[in-house]
Amino acid sequence: MPYMLLIVEPRGQRAERGLEGGKLAYAEMQAFAENLKLRGVLRGVESLASDAKAVRVQLRDGRPSLVDGPFTEAKEMVGGFFLLDCATREEAVAIAAECPAAAWCTVEVRELGPCWS
Repeated sequence: MPYMLLIVEPRGQRAERGLEGGKLAYAEMQAFAENLKLRGVLRGVESLASDAKAVRVQLRDGRPSLVDGPFTEAKEMVGGFFLLDCATREEAVAIAAECPAAAWCTVEVRELGPCWS
């Protein structure tokens, strides 16, 4: 069953951490991903750039409305994700608890499924 771990981090945390701290955190996350790959549960993983480079798109009355980041009203941003193949929700939650990022942000566990469920 597919689950996504969303890495939800406080905005500005990356800047506070600095380059060396960021490299250390990234190395921890890469080691975690490699471990998940070896266990056969990793389907995909990506880190996302800061929301300073993002844009939000909405369609209103048939016309696109664009808002460039950073999104100052947001206190958090999605910093990356792990796409897993787990037998149960409990397994996905246990893996989320192993994630190094859980020490400095929130790891949200979401089951993949249709939008009507």
